[in-house]
Amino acid sequence: MSIIQVQNMTFAYEGSYDTIFKNVSFSLDTDWKTGFIGRNGRGKTTFLKLLMGWERPTGGSIAASVHFDYFPFPVEDGRQTALEAARAMIAPFSCWERRMDELLTEATDQSLEAYGELQQRYMEADGYIIDELITREAGKLHIAGEALGRPFGTLSPGERTRLTLAALFLKKNNFLLIDEPTNHLDIEGRQLAGDYLAEKKGFILVSHDRDFLDRVVDHVISVNRTDIEVQQGNYSTWKLNRDRQDQFELARNESLKRDIVRLTASAERAGQWSDRVEASKIGEHAYDRGYVGHKAAKMMQRSKSIERRQLAAAEEKRTLLKNLEESEPLKLVCPPYTRGRLIEAPDLTLSYGSKAAVSHLRLELEPGERICLAGRNGCGKSTVIRYLTGAPGITAHGSCRLGPGLTYSYVPQDTAFLRGGLRAFAQQEGLDESLFKAILRKLDFSRIQFEKDMDEFSSGQKKKVLIAASLCRPAHLYLWDEPLNFIDILSRIQVEELILRYQPTMIFVEHDAAFCRKIATRTLRLDQA
Repeated sequence: MSIIQVQNMTFAYEGSYDTIFKNVSFSLDTDWKTGFIGRNGRGKTTFLKLLMGWERPTGGSIAASVHFDYFPFPVEDGRQTALEAARAMIAPFSCWERRMDELLTEATDQSLEAYGELQQRYMEADGYIIDELITREAGKLHIAGEALGRPFGTLSPGERTRLTLAALFLKKNNFLLIDEPTNHLDIEGRQLAGDYLAEKKGFILVSHDRDFLDRVVDHVISVNRTDIEVQQGNYSTWKLNRDRQDQFELARNESLKRDIVRLTASAERAGQWSDRVEASKIGEHAYDRGYVGHKAAKMMQRSKSIERRQLAAAEEKRTLLKNLEESEPLKLVCPPYTRGRLIEAPDLTLSYGSKAAVSHLRLELEPGERICLAGRNGCGKSTVIRYLTGAPGITAHGSCRLGPGLTYSYVPQDTAFLRGGLRAFAQQEGLDESLFKAILRKLDFSRIQFEKDMDEFSSGQKKKVLIAASLCRPAHLYLWDEPLNFIDILSRIQVEELILRYQPTMIFVEHDAAFCRKIATRTLRLDQA
């Protein structure tokens, strides 16, 4: 056990518009399973880069006695086997093995001494049993031994994610920084990874999946509006405490506002009374001046006391609600579809060339339904969404009737095409720029963000651009392909509340179990179609 100590840390990217961290201090125990949460653009990934040493604080310090590793871990050569890739993530075993062979061949006293030192490092890294350890650890994440012999690049994104986690946890004396691992995992993969991480310790996990966080973590770091705080417990515990704190501060704020109004009125009355009494000491009908002066002084003292209480109440009020996360409700225009069923496909097969992506799909969609397409990665969920948008390259066999006059609004899974400024994007997409930016403001975009190129946006901010664009387009049907990837929890809740309020007709793909439970009126599993 050791401590990661952050002391008065400040950081801003060179030439950036805003400071990401300002004089933040906190400490973490390296035995904790720590969840890291906060709204998009608050600096979660930046903080992980600071821990890795890829960026340097512009002020303050970070002190730690552990070695950090970062997930996702890059694999440059996808042609090597999955086992070889996993070995390379843990240590340079192949290089060590070649060097030990060379040293043995030389067979000099100096080379044998160097061989002994290198062999010691090899043994400390479990080099002689590393293949067995990788196979065992990968098996916990349902990666079969057969998959370890395939080229790493042929593994599915979910398999690559799970294998990388297994490999990095086999490294000795490391503390793992896990940055949003669930974005490439289907629901089953998230359950496997969640169960796996729940048995580990010593990591920081950035995730916006509420169920996943609850299953995995025992502490939470939250990047708030004005500070960073650390709490014991999982996400639900943190959310309960945050809500209680917000409610207490809201109630206290209202009480202080009433106190300030009352004290202000009392101070004015006391001051006016004191002035009148003081004036009564002078003139034809003056009272006992000593007595009157004494009373006036007491009233003045009382007035000063009220003023001090006013100032104290105002000062306390200023300390409240600094971290209250306010979010305006989103709005949606979805004209009703009055021409019956929107989609009717009794037996649909979709192919790319000669390769079938979806076979014998039965899809019927009534107005007001919200269908969640479920199934393992690669079963064709995105293919169905793209086919319904009219995307090229997909061949359909069987019948699929779309309702006459049907309009749709689409959120694609990929954000890589987003370039340039928001104004140019709005013009290119035919969006009402004012409405588009108003929605982004409600999704926690600062006005400074409007001046940036989208290349500078975080992954979550890019996804919000696509969601905002979709909400700008009135439609009978909303086709959303993994809309919540990288999106922060508060924004997910905003989107949930929007959908439940306006009840749009939807077909969507999403692996956030909490979102699916709340939103889907029906689940259609493609791998059982």
